[in-house]
Amino acid sequence: MNSFSSYHSSSSSSSSDKLFKRFRLWKRQYLHVVIYTSLFWIFVDVFFIMLFSDCTKQVVIPCSSSSVGKESDINNNMNLIQDDFKRHPKFNFDKNKEKNQTIVHTNNLLNKKKLEESKKNSGSFIAKWFGSDSGSNPSHWPGEGGHAVAIPSNLKDEAKKRFAENQFNIVASDLIALNRSINDQRSSKCRSHEFPPDLPTTSIVIVFHNEGNSTLLRTLTSIVSKSPIEYIHEIIMVDDASIAREYLKDTLEQFVKELPVKVHILRNKERLGLMKSRLKGADIATGDTLTFLDAHIECSPGWLQYLLYEVKKDRSAVVCPIIDVINDDDFAYLTGSDMTWGGFNWRLNFRWYSVPNREEIRRNYDHSLPLLSPTMAGGLFTINREYFYEIGAYDPGMEVWGGENLEMSFRVWQCGGKVLIHPCSHVGHVFRKQTPYTFPGGTGKVIFHNNKRLVEVWLDKYKDFVYAIMPELKNVDAGDVSERLALRERLKCKDFRWYLQNIYPESSMPVDFHHVGALKSETHGCADSLGLDGENGINRDAGIYPCHNQGGNQVVVYSKKGELRFDDLCMEGSKNSVVKLQKCFEGNQKQIWNYNNETKHIKHVYSGQCMTLDQSKDNGKILLSPCDEQYNTNQRWHLEHAMLT
Repeated sequence: MNSFSSYHSSSSSSSSDKLFKRFRLWKRQYLHVVIYTSLFWIFVDVFFIMLFSDCTKQVVIPCSSSSVGKESDINNNMNLIQDDFKRHPKFNFDKNKEKNQTIVHTNNLLNKKKLEESKKNSGSFIAKWFGSDSGSNPSHWPGEGGHAVAIPSNLKDEAKKRFAENQFNIVASDLIALNRSINDQRSSKCRSHEFPPDLPTTSIVIVFHNEGNSTLLRTLTSIVSKSPIEYIHEIIMVDDASIAREYLKDTLEQFVKELPVKVHILRNKERLGLMKSRLKGADIATGDTLTFLDAHIECSPGWLQYLLYEVKKDRSAVVCPIIDVINDDDFAYLTGSDMTWGGFNWRLNFRWYSVPNREEIRRNYDHSLPLLSPTMAGGLFTINREYFYEIGAYDPGMEVWGGENLEMSFRVWQCGGKVLIHPCSHVGHVFRKQTPYTFPGGTGKVIFHNNKRLVEVWLDKYKDFVYAIMPELKNVDAGDVSERLALRERLKCKDFRWYLQNIYPESSMPVDFHHVGALKSETHGCADSLGLDGENGINRDAGIYPCHNQGGNQVVVYSKKGELRFDDLCMEGSKNSVVKLQKCFEGNQKQIWNYNNETKHIKHVYSGQCMTLDQSKDNGKILLSPCDEQYNTNQRWHLEHAMLT
């Protein structure tokens, strides 16, 4: 028993020792697992802290405790970029990795505070100003792929408050990466186009005045990243006396030093305006061509080569890209139509109109070939540098901005050149509903002065047509136009009638007309467009209003085709019905009228009825009714201030 007890005791002790040793081993292994697991998660935490925190040596913004969403934080957003360039001044550019672009690398990050706000509200991550290239930008970054930016709720008041600074949503722009991705806007046929290796170089001229920082830097970034760098000879920036925007000084100077192209920044001591500033930039350019761009644009892949190629083929070609729309509120990128071209209305305002069928036939319905456009918008185009000066550059007598695009369009066409819009070249432009800038002397005065100069130099007898539309223009001082008239004579330019017949026969300004002036009822008032045009006046009743003898809405053209026109709207009749305004359409018999100068009746050719003023309606209505040449004075109309040709 004792031996058994002794044996049992010994065995129990041995088993306990073994169990204890196993327990200690298991415990040690368990602790190792816990330690290793903890170290792993610590490493993960550190990694994400380093990635998303602004408190590392790789980020822009120094750590500081300040409240989120303060006005000063948002207004000083771009000062943070300046700090980053002090820390990380160098970019890395991989040239020509893509056929149509240069890849841009940097470590810039967006404003910490803005994106902290964004993350709280929309869950977005901190976006870099530049990625390794736009294709690597995460799709959830604000504005990527050209998508609209959703402003976080706690930034909406700030966005609304600051809209007037630039007349676009600068808060939305500040949330978008400078190199945001834009979908390739070109057709497959455009993308397959091959270019010769010896395309001309270009000097890009950009004028800015109090421009938003992120839009200006995005302009520069898109130019560099979406262009073969060997074709950009230089970028010339002209600061037209910007004030109270410090980021346009040292910060901008530092930014452009790191770009892989030569950049000049010229500073005007006083406001010169767009044209004189562009001339100042062009005067120091040394590239083969000049490319004029606005300061709030985004280039899409392949935009430049098509412009350069057309100028290489024909040095007298002025080539414009399709202008895509960047929404001024949410910065959505919307593809522009390749079925519109430039025209103008009676008041010499540039307008987009549908491309006529004759132009489609000329280019065999091939939308990879450029359009021959009557006019250009003027903000974005490429021109041979020597030809630019040969053709007369900009009219130095014009002021600030306005009318220069039509003046150059008329001059180029009438003097042997041509204006093209290339459907394969796309550049996005922030279209603002109004300008945020003041004009020295006032907007109206400046534009009237410029229009008076182009009318006196280029429109010949058609200037009387314009003066009938805008009688106030007749007394405007155009200044000395003798040098521009001498230029026209020296270049042996064609007259404006040739332009209307051969380049723009679709113009609402008819080549031949019987009358331009008021259409006055013998009993009450004058026919009036009531301010309607081809965009908002289709199928609206033709108006009647007390005569004011001031032109404008009461100017009617009686063309030799028989149309009664208010600019691009024609009076159209149907039997026993109110006369409507419709888009003028050649061959539409319902828009043809016959005026009898003896009886003062206007007969509708299609129905055989006469134009009648119905005074029983509120403010009167113009309608068709059976002709009564003897007794119905409501059917008598006078063409006031007639100009017979």
